[in-house]
Amino acid sequence: MSNGLPGSIKTAPLLQQWVQLLEEDRFQIYSGKVELGQGISTALIKVACEELCIQPAQVDLVAGHTAISPDEGYTAGSFSIEIGATALRHSCIFMRQLFARQAAEQLNVAVEDLTLDRGMFFSHHSNEKIGFHSLAQHTNYALIRVGTLLDKSQDVKNLVRLPDQEFIRFDLKGKFTGPGFVHDMVRSNMLHARILRGPHAEARARQIDAAQLRSLEGVTELVIQGDFIALLGPDEAELLRAYEKAYATIEWQLPNLPAFQEIETLLINLPSVDEKVVSQGKALPSSQRVTRRYSKPYIAHASIGLACALSEPVRHPTNKSGLTVYTHSQGVFKLKQEIATSLGLSLDLLDVVHSPGAGCYGHNGADDVAFDAAFLAHHLQVPVRVQWTRQDEMSVSPVGSASLIELNAGLNDEGGIADWKAQVWSHSHLNRPGWLPGINLLGAWALDPKSPRPVQRDQVLPTGGGLRNIIPYYELPALNVMHHFVPEGPLRVSALRSLGGFANTFAIESFMDELAESATVDPLEFRLRHLTDPRAKHVLQATADAAKWNSRGECQSGHGYGIAFGRYKNHAGYCAVVVQIEVGESICVQHIWCTVDAGRIVHRDGLLNQIEGGLLQAISWTLKESVTWGPSGITSNSWDTYSILGFNEIPQLHINLVDAADQPSIGAGEVAAGPVAAAIANAVNHALGVRPRHLPMTPDRLLQLIHLQN
Repeated sequence: MSNGLPGSIKTAPLLQQWVQLLEEDRFQIYSGKVELGQGISTALIKVACEELCIQPAQVDLVAGHTAISPDEGYTAGSFSIEIGATALRHSCIFMRQLFARQAAEQLNVAVEDLTLDRGMFFSHHSNEKIGFHSLAQHTNYALIRVGTLLDKSQDVKNLVRLPDQEFIRFDLKGKFTGPGFVHDMVRSNMLHARILRGPHAEARARQIDAAQLRSLEGVTELVIQGDFIALLGPDEAELLRAYEKAYATIEWQLPNLPAFQEIETLLINLPSVDEKVVSQGKALPSSQRVTRRYSKPYIAHASIGLACALSEPVRHPTNKSGLTVYTHSQGVFKLKQEIATSLGLSLDLLDVVHSPGAGCYGHNGADDVAFDAAFLAHHLQVPVRVQWTRQDEMSVSPVGSASLIELNAGLNDEGGIADWKAQVWSHSHLNRPGWLPGINLLGAWALDPKSPRPVQRDQVLPTGGGLRNIIPYYELPALNVMHHFVPEGPLRVSALRSLGGFANTFAIESFMDELAESATVDPLEFRLRHLTDPRAKHVLQATADAAKWNSRGECQSGHGYGIAFGRYKNHAGYCAVVVQIEVGESICVQHIWCTVDAGRIVHRDGLLNQIEGGLLQAISWTLKESVTWGPSGITSNSWDTYSILGFNEIPQLHINLVDAADQPSIGAGEVAAGPVAAAIANAVNHALGVRPRHLPMTPDRLLQLIHLQN
């Protein structure tokens, strides 16, 4: 671990902002990174237990609470371990080293002679034991600032730590057996609410019969302000029936949507801002050129659980009325700022508290539903719980942007890449609240249609939004990248897991197979020839060996193997994938072999869960998912019209986690997406001799490819 201060500590410099000492030898730890189902809460508790040598039962975690947690930005970008756990680990080690020196003085021994077990310092040279809590009585704990770490020679040598199996997912019991989600929260005198919204984020009600809406059974409050229409009542079941009747009475005015069309045609014909973003190296002579286009559609978050939030008025010590909002947002601090601005509330009168919700893969409806609840609770001065409908989820929440990628490369006589050119057409991939000036909350737009909205732009390289992972991780003599940024499109877009990395890695790794075929070189060998990073080579070779790549045989009728590799953002986790498929009426993924190197593993089970979930979601995106629209708005607004992977379609997963214990922990939550899509495309080519380049690979599209081939 580097002795420098992690970035999060620079913004939250006090030790008590990371670790508090409670009564009865208990510890409270704090984090700005929140539990989204990725297991980060268990990983953070494990970090504290490891470095302070304490038991999980001694630790309470507070995360994502704007009043008391450190502000670590969004829980996104695979940074939870890389940033959040690193900052907490540094703080805990600093605390251990600080108190170890005091313990050594009191016990009259050298620091290196100390043992630390269950939060107690002792030495075989002394019969005494002393713990953090006793030592803190002689320290002005509230003023201690986290500093750089001491050399290991000045630290406790004997740290008694628990085995990994003691660290189960501590967040799951409540979710399985009781009120583990924000959806389960109840307050006295609480009203449930449903918001009337149309089949598109920009839909507006043409005419409202307020008297008719108020008369519906189950409706005790009706709030209409601007384009914001809310039905409220104490009984959720009655309210939902009233909502369905109310929705049927409203005629919606829709924006002028372009006709639904294939992504390649759509993005090419929309206005774009064009910029050459990379131009480096000198092309080598080439004997042949290959040019291909690949595309990804708009993709919905499609969480099985619905967006939900609860807000309640609170009376502050100053006797002013404030709000507490409970939400499953990924960015509670930025959300707090936007809610406060929109409602005209002072920041000190508003607290936003993260509470677990259903699967969150980026900027879904969690922020919007939190604003809905905050506005209604503030307006009515009663606790309000808002839950969206399935149509809301699929029609008005942001979706992942579509992308089109054109790749062009030259090959020399030796089968090497002589130069590489890329063009990307895509919208913004990051429209989270607080990321840009202006308000980015659906309800705030409805309350005041003239409220300033953020000007569309995308994240620049090296991190990139639509350009994420567009620079191949391979060694190339020359590289040119052109960005065609498309500011406006038919749908509301924002962050979805891996941003542009999914489409760009799918394109690059499909193209690598196509180049290997043109060079008559095995796809694995072709990749290894163009890699210099030994960790990248290792995950590729290890995965190929596990899948018995060299025994896969020639192209078979309906059975195939495909391989792909990616390093997420070119600086986070490494991932290599081999898939085995069978193609009948549709593509069936039978086996996936996957090797991931995410540096030092903090919590193995949590990392394994992340990779498993990423693999399955990527299969679903690749084979099934696509947002569609028409003159009446979003048409993929139910499970009947938006298909996701079923439980009966889950393949056998064979996952190998590389524990690079001497390396920093790096992001792994999004590493699997792009390689899986490309590996499936490459397997289809191996199985049938046809090349799918446009997602999703539905049976209809596959049939078209086969007909074109014949």
